[in-house]
Amino acid sequence: MAKRDYYEILGIPRNAEERDIKKAYKRMAMKFHPDRNKEDKKAEEKFKEVKEAYEILTDSQKRAAYDHYGHAAFEQGNMNGSNSQSGSDFSDIFGDVFGDIFGGGHRQRTASGADLRYKMELTLEEAVRGITKEIKIPALVKCELCNGSGAKKDTTPITCPTCHGAGQVQIRQGFFTVQQPCPYCHGHGQIIKNPCNQCHGHGRIEKLKILSVKIPAGVDTDDRIRLSGEGAAGKQGAPAGDLYVQVKVKEHPIFEHQDNNLFCEVPINFVMAALGGEIEVPTLDGRIKLKIPAETQTGKMFRMRGKGIKSVRNNSQGDLICRIVVETPVKLNDKQKYLLRDLEKSFCDSSNVNNSPRSKSFLEGVKKFFDDLTR
Repeated sequence: MAKRDYYEILGIPRNAEERDIKKAYKRMAMKFHPDRNKEDKKAEEKFKEVKEAYEILTDSQKRAAYDHYGHAAFEQGNMNGSNSQSGSDFSDIFGDVFGDIFGGGHRQRTASGADLRYKMELTLEEAVRGITKEIKIPALVKCELCNGSGAKKDTTPITCPTCHGAGQVQIRQGFFTVQQPCPYCHGHGQIIKNPCNQCHGHGRIEKLKILSVKIPAGVDTDDRIRLSGEGAAGKQGAPAGDLYVQVKVKEHPIFEHQDNNLFCEVPINFVMAALGGEIEVPTLDGRIKLKIPAETQTGKMFRMRGKGIKSVRNNSQGDLICRIVVETPVKLNDKQKYLLRDLEKSFCDSSNVNNSPRSKSFLEGVKKFFDDLTR
């Protein structure tokens, strides 16, 4: 049986951020956890399915591989999937997910810095070929004066006397014991007696950060590039969040694109449309010649094999599809008008009734329509 889509399993969109993935996992894991569904084999299988989806989608490398290749990325040893269900896996994950609820896990937890998002516009050529771009972002960065500790130089934070560094305190409510952040140190586990003069105890300051971002070839609108640790710095030395570069491909003056195929309209004059000829058309790699057969009509499509965009998934090359538009001449001089009227007279000659088959068919249809109305 085919494996289900990991995003579908967790009930999240494909552009979901890591915190949304974790929320969805906690909700699903609580629902199908074996301890809550004893002797229910289906719930156990669903729990394993949820766990596997979570482990893939929270690993940036595995998620990128899955987004590009699907489940095939983890077949035949392509990457190490996550199919193991050892007891240690259960305890590690559920220590993280349910520690606050059931009182497990007394270790101090320091919140990472916020994730940041940067919207980057690319030309079609840049998106197709890939490019390295320098960006400037305002961000909270680690204070260099105190090295992110928040404490004045030559001093150190002290352990909170209320929670003894755990950052959590336990409060008894009836039969239950509930954990909540320590009200004295606000969950940090430490207290700064002498704050740093530069960051005032926060351990981070605002600064304009310059980053060099490598955009891989073949990206498209709504693709995201994750730069681990380049988000906002955490408080008091906590790890920084991530930066997500959101790609938008700008409209091109000539081409439209869909998947790996390029589309463009090619205008030709009605003489070439009638008699045939050759015309140069643009591609992303330069100009190529397109042969126009005689009697070509507006809307005729020509496919140029291998002249589109190379896929980042399987290296296959898309096509360039040209749509012909027969252009009506404008701003005619007297001689041109005379020649066209002379040509029109030849079309009206009874011996040349086949010159305009569509017009003939249309007029016959109109005549039949009105004849039917008068019956």
